[in-house]
Parts: sequence; C-alpha cells; structure tokens
Amino acid sequence: MILKDLPKHKGLRNQLVNTIERKGIKNKNVLEALSKVPRHMFMDSGFMDFAYQDKPFPIGADQTISQPYTVAFQTELLEVKSGDKILEIGTGSGYQTAILIELNAVVYSVERQKELYTKTKIFLPKVGYVPKKLIFGDGYIGMKENAPFDGIIVTAGAPFVPKPLLSQLKIGGRLVIPVGEGTQIMTLYIRKGEKNFEKHEFGDFRFVPMLKDSNK
Repeated sequence: MILKDLPKHKGLRNQLVNTIERKGIKNKNVLEALSKVPRHMFMDSGFMDFAYQDKPFPIGADQTISQPYTVAFQTELLEVKSGDKILEIGTGSGYQTAILIELNAVVYSVERQKELYTKTKIFLPKVGYVPKKLIFGDGYIGMKENAPFDGIIVTAGAPFVPKPLLSQLKIGGRLVIPVGEGTQIMTLYIRKGEKNFEKHEFGDFRFVPMLKDSNK
C-alpha cells in the first residue's frame, strides 16, 4: 500500500524545512527538494507519525533514515547542478536518492543490504523517483563502469576514504563522506587534478557503519 501525501504532511514538511533553514542550510534548491519529498512514505509504519521531526529513525537491516538536517547538509556540500551525474553510496530507504532526483540529478546508487536493496528498488518508482541505476553491491568499490561522476555522496560512516571513490570523480567533482569510527567527521574532497584533491572538514556527525563486501 502506497500512502497519500496529504495537506497535513505538506504543512509538517514546511515546518521541518523552516527548522533546517534556521540551523544554517542556505541552498534554496536543497530546501525546496526537502519540501517536496514525502518523508513519511520512506519510513516504517511505526515511525510515520514522527516523519517530520528532525531525527533519524530505523528502517530495517540495522540501518537508519538519516536526520533531515544531515541529508540537507551533505546535499548542500555536494553542490548539485541540474543534470549532474551523482553516485550515492548507501541507498537505504531511498530518501536521499529522492532528494537528489528532485534536484534533477542523474542518480546511480549502490546498496549493501540485500533486504533494503530489494525493497527500495520496487518502492522508489511507485512514488515517482527513478534513479538511472540502482545496484546491490559494495560501496567501497563504487561503480567504475559508470564513472566519472560529478559528485559522490556516502550516507554511512566510513573508517577511511575508499580510493576507488576518489578515482571515480571527474576533475572538479566533489566527494562528500563522513569519515571515522564511532563519530565521523563530515569531509569534502574536491578533485583538482589527476592526483590532486582539496580536502575540507565540517565537524562531527554520527552514521551507521559503512559495510564492506556484499554477499551476492
């Protein structure tokens, strides 16, 4: 059963967007995308009443749907332009995927958890969000066959920065990745040349761990 997006949901989303804007998110396109994506549809029934709180919630397979502020923060760092080719590591519920599609990105996504991959691949088209490619696989190796990408976003805590992801960026491309174990530092890499990367750090966040080696 696909739920409806009612006026009350739209009102709650607008309140959520106002909260996120007060926390410092400035990109109007990102805020508009958050105002459009029906987050309640991406959550398990037991948490739907809390969908428009600025908090993460469980989605199964020991994974979470990220806090909306965190989604907005990462997306803002990515600086998505219309038509950009974006690789998402960690499809999860598909919420971040939908935000990227609202920004008119061409989205390639990798999910490590078979349960979530199977569920989300069926679910996303039903609510009008169709990524260019969605695979079950190991995010640490990216998606070489479709590289290079304008941007790469990692939605789980990585203990280190996987070299394949850096190599799959276009010159000028941006990788947004939370790095660390326990608590992560939100990190942005901008590819300046074949072997040159500019690194920026943006404070502490907490994500579920990025898992290695898919069991295909």
